[in-house]
Amino acid sequence: MNPNRRSIIILIADDDAEDRMLVKEALEESRLNNNIQFVENGEELLDYLHNRGKFTDKDQYPTPGLILLDLNMPKKDGREALKEIKNDEHLRMIPVVVLTTSKAEEDILRTYDLGVSSFITKPVTFSSLVDVMKTLSKYWFEIVELPKS
Repeated sequence: MNPNRRSIIILIADDDAEDRMLVKEALEESRLNNNIQFVENGEELLDYLHNRGKFTDKDQYPTPGLILLDLNMPKKDGREALKEIKNDEHLRMIPVVVLTTSKAEEDILRTYDLGVSSFITKPVTFSSLVDVMKTLSKYWFEIVELPKS
């Protein structure tokens, strides 16, 4: 990893506690040292991004460099949250990667239409998830140039 790069915050929006734990373990297994933050639904995601409610401390909840977004969440689902993020001039530069169980062609088309950076179907096995996280982290944190937040 480029030593001149700042540590990029990964914000993971997923309502499933087990999935959050598995993604976190897969990221750790892939030797990713980034700070990882979690939110459990689309409302929390937008509160985090706007530093509202329990996320008002900008030092504790800094702007993420990458959002991993589940589509099927309560309160406000990933599709609605994605639309709001991409319609906000201060947030739309943040890359959003959909990481979901959905394989629906409609979801794939709609999320790309809304401006998602990538669409990944959650792998079934943990070892496959680790492989995906290794590839994801290599791509987003070693290859791609991200905008300064």
